[in-house]
Amino acid sequence: MYGWSANTVIAGLWALAPLLVFGFAGDWIIRLCERLPVPLRLVLPALFGVPYLLAGSPWNRGHWLVIYFGLPVVIAVLMWHAKQYDPQERGDWRDFAVLLVLGLSVDLRWLEPAWPIHLSVISKLILLDSGLYGFLVVRQLTGVGYDLRIRGEDVAIGLRELLFFAPIAVPLGLALGFLHFRAHLPGPQSGALTVIFTFFFIAIPEEIYFRGWMQNLIERRLGRDASLCVTALIFGLSHFNKRATHFNWRYVLLAAIAGIFYGRAWRSRRRVAASAITHTLVDSVWSLWL
Repeated sequence: MYGWSANTVIAGLWALAPLLVFGFAGDWIIRLCERLPVPLRLVLPALFGVPYLLAGSPWNRGHWLVIYFGLPVVIAVLMWHAKQYDPQERGDWRDFAVLLVLGLSVDLRWLEPAWPIHLSVISKLILLDSGLYGFLVVRQLTGVGYDLRIRGEDVAIGLRELLFFAPIAVPLGLALGFLHFRAHLPGPQSGALTVIFTFFFIAIPEEIYFRGWMQNLIERRLGRDASLCVTALIFGLSHFNKRATHFNWRYVLLAAIAGIFYGRAWRSRRRVAASAITHTLVDSVWSLWL
């Protein structure tokens, strides 16, 4: 049983707080930070590294401290230059370089050795916080659609895309032998906890990254349909090492198909909440019943 010290709890809350603050008061945070001198604005995200100082592994500590305090600042600086050189928001190389580093860091688990195994989710939150600050506060990228004040239309769109996706994914998954119906259904408490955890720690981070940032930027270059397909393909490929030690092509295929419907949900109103609802429901049904 893993222990949760006061430092561990503070670290988790510290890493989670920006996700919630940007979700409920993002415009206010952006206006507040605009009043700061540029140098201070660019070094401020170093504070995202504090959770590692509180709860990270002591192994190779100096090395990880440099990364966790330095990487958020590097991202902010790159986003500042992207804003200067690409004010039309067509997608600067710096935008895609940041996406590449953030994506590979999570997918290939580059930073997980810095944490006790039960706290690795904090590392992902720190990366997400750094990206949110860089793209929203410094870059001020439009059209991201990250807002946790969920609307009725978010729920309606999220459910609609689930209903479109399920008749394709369930028969295909069963035919491929990737999905199997569980013998016992979970209880309501287990189901509720799964939905909440999936929404905040899987769906919201992935939808911000793949739809709010990636599809948003690619769409400016390739158009709506091409960006939807390209982002869905990348989303599918990001699952290549999930639930297997080899290239899991079945997971890649089903995730790529899911990415089409998540992308449709996001672009309907350019709202991360809508695609996150579809994503949450798919993953929850997947883990609880299949």
